[in-house]
Amino acid sequence: MVALYFVTVVYFCMESLEKYEKQGEPDRAKKAVLWQAAIGLQKVDGLEVSEYLVETARRHIEGDITIEQAKEGLEEYYKEQTQRSTQDRTEEADKVSARITEILAENSFWFHPEELIGIHKRLFEGIYDCAGKLRDVNITKGQIILNGETVVYLNWQHLRKALDYDFHEEKSFDYKNLDLREKVERIAEFTTRIWQVHPFMEGNTRTTAVFIVKYLRTKGFDPNWDSFKENSWFFRNALVRANYENFKTGIYKTNEFLMKFMGNLLLGEKNELQNRDMMICKPKNKTHEAIICLIKEKPTITQEEIATQIGTSIRTIKTIMKTMQDEGIIKRANSKKTGRWETV
Repeated sequence: MVALYFVTVVYFCMESLEKYEKQGEPDRAKKAVLWQAAIGLQKVDGLEVSEYLVETARRHIEGDITIEQAKEGLEEYYKEQTQRSTQDRTEEADKVSARITEILAENSFWFHPEELIGIHKRLFEGIYDCAGKLRDVNITKGQIILNGETVVYLNWQHLRKALDYDFHEEKSFDYKNLDLREKVERIAEFTTRIWQVHPFMEGNTRTTAVFIVKYLRTKGFDPNWDSFKENSWFFRNALVRANYENFKTGIYKTNEFLMKFMGNLLLGEKNELQNRDMMICKPKNKTHEAIICLIKEKPTITQEEIATQIGTSIRTIKTIMKTMQDEGIIKRANSKKTGRWETV
């Protein structure tokens, strides 16, 4: 049995944040939903926040500290953590969660590429040297749902021209003769375009999400934050599928999955969001496929949870996952008690 005590504690604390949504105090409820969305967004890169961050969020929701004091507390906390692994990205998850909460709480917004770049700088300053800078190299990124294939991202030399063009097209577009769903479809299309430009080396999806949410609010939308809290990895994969095609295998770009997410986010829909539905070529072993998707959705998932999700015995899951580890498909990072699963 894989006993993840630390994860259990964080999960328990996360549940304590949810209670503020139901207490009827508008200010606390608003802070709580923003924190949960910000924390959920870290999962687009497979990151998990610390117990300390969740406690910091609680204190901010309670009004004990300001958001600025929350950020300062995180800086001091991590200065004192001298024995962290160089591959431990919890610090990034914690700091970026606080910064997203701060940005989403602000009413100011400028529909311009500089706003997108500015958001990236605010989110990742002190974390990445490239914060607030357009990438200056071409990139590829193998995707699980594409069986290791990559989306074709824009050549770095054309980034600013592409952003200027996409923003100009969106700003000049006339929405008034569209129904509500058509308007959401149009914004979804704009979202896929700026994401595929991939202006930044790291943090592209989180930056895009924050920018688009702020843009949506200027159009009068009131996002359902549960979508990002629970399904941010689906959001990322939906953007991948919206920008990938392979004529040989009959795979074409589609906004179908992104619209399922946007429908839940903006239109009150209850679409089922399953990452495995987006895989372009299913592995021969359906259980392997399901395990990989579950790990990508929640790296700290336990084998008991996997067994429950798939609908089989814990003994079977242990045997299969041992084989997958031996074959180099997945691996266990850090210790059994406080570790996480990773796909190789």
